[in-house]
Amino acid sequence: MFALPFFRRDLPALKGNLVTLRVPYTNDYREWSTLRGESRAFLEPWEPRWTPDELDRTAWRLRISRYREDYAQGTAIAFFIFEKSSGKLAGGITLGNIRHGVSQSGHVGYWIGERFGGRGLMTDAVKVVARFAFDTLRLHRIEAACIPDNIRSIRVLEKAGFRREGLLRSYLRINGIWQDHYLYARIADDPLDAGTKD
Repeated sequence: MFALPFFRRDLPALKGNLVTLRVPYTNDYREWSTLRGESRAFLEPWEPRWTPDELDRTAWRLRISRYREDYAQGTAIAFFIFEKSSGKLAGGITLGNIRHGVSQSGHVGYWIGERFGGRGLMTDAVKVVARFAFDTLRLHRIEAACIPDNIRSIRVLEKAGFRREGLLRSYLRINGIWQDHYLYARIADDPLDAGTKD
């Protein structure tokens, strides 16, 4: 469990300049499956291999259960990203591998629907999650990893104030292949406006 008195079960929505983040609800299924389905070719090179039932309602229910369990155990919080201007689901972002004690750290992972790419939504979402991690959860460090060929993701992280710290060899199995990843990190003491300008 999150050992923080202000961490309530009814987590409020988090707001950025371009996006609103909130935990996924069961009735988000149709919008989520449509966005993921139409973005499949765009997302597959950067994600674990999709299962045959990836977009089925039964798999969705299991996903929601896992999100709730991780949240209850204090190990991860999954958010859906909604574009503020349209209210439409644009993607997802998770603060996972949350550790307290001497580590006080977490790991950020994210995805965005193809039609929402290139609008600055993910950069805004990463900044919002970073503020939440540092200010609310009192974490000291958050990390993110991305495949060296994923130029868009590298730009998101650098614009959000993350610094590249090294190369993790054969780090994650992505689309069926063990891939090297760059490790990026941001710490609580980094300036709020850190990051590459547009």
